[in-house]
Amino acid sequence: MSQAYNIVIVDDHPLVRSAIRQAISDDIPDGTFSEAASLEDAVELLGQGSGADLLLLDIHMPGMNGLTGLCFLRAEFPAVPIAMISASTDPRLIRQAMDYGAAGFIPKSAPIADMRSAIRAVLDGNHWLPKLDNLPETAKEDAALATRLSNLTPQQIRVLTMVSEGKLNKQIAYDLDISEATVKSHVSAILQKLGVNSRTQAVILASRLAVDDPARDVPEIDA
Repeated sequence: MSQAYNIVIVDDHPLVRSAIRQAISDDIPDGTFSEAASLEDAVELLGQGSGADLLLLDIHMPGMNGLTGLCFLRAEFPAVPIAMISASTDPRLIRQAMDYGAAGFIPKSAPIADMRSAIRAVLDGNHWLPKLDNLPETAKEDAALATRLSNLTPQQIRVLTMVSEGKLNKQIAYDLDISEATVKSHVSAILQKLGVNSRTQAVILASRLAVDDPARDVPEIDA
C-alpha cells in the first residue's frame, strides 16, 4: 500500500492510540497519522481541511456518549469514512454502529492481521466487520431511528445530546454560545425530524445511542 493516506486515530487513552498506530503503520509506510483524545480534538483536526482518508473512532471518550460521536461526525464530515474501534464485541452494538454510518467495526482485541485488513478494506471504499456468527439483522425500529438521526444537523445532534444530559435551554445556550431562542428552534426541529412530541420522547430515542462502558483497562493489541 504505497499511497500516502492521512489517518486520524481518536481515543482518549494515549497508550491505546500508540498501540493502534504501531499496529497499522508498518502496513502503511507512507501514511500520515494524527491523534485526538476527544471528540472536540477530532473535530478540530478534521476542520483543518487536511483531507483525512480515514478516522478510527473509539466509542467511549470525552465529548460523546456512545454512538452520538459517530452520528455527529458523520453529519459534520460526511466524506470521511469512520471505522469504530472498541473493546466491545457486542453484536447489536456492531450492527447499530454500521446502521448509523460506520464503515467498519474493529475490536481492540482483533489480531494485527485483521486490524490491517480492516484498514485496507475501508480505505478501498469497502465495509469491514469482524467474523461473527450471530450478528443480528437490523431491527425495524433501529433502522427507522438511524434514518431520522441522519436528518439532524451537527448542531442539532449537539443540542439533542445536551437535552439527553438533562440540561435546560439556558444551559445549552450558554455552552454553545447561542441564544435561547435558537436553542428552542433547534429543539423544535429535532422533535419534528425524530417524529416525537416532547423532549422526553426525544431523550428516550437518543438513549438508544448510549453504550455501556466496558472495562477501561488498556487492552493489548493482539499480535
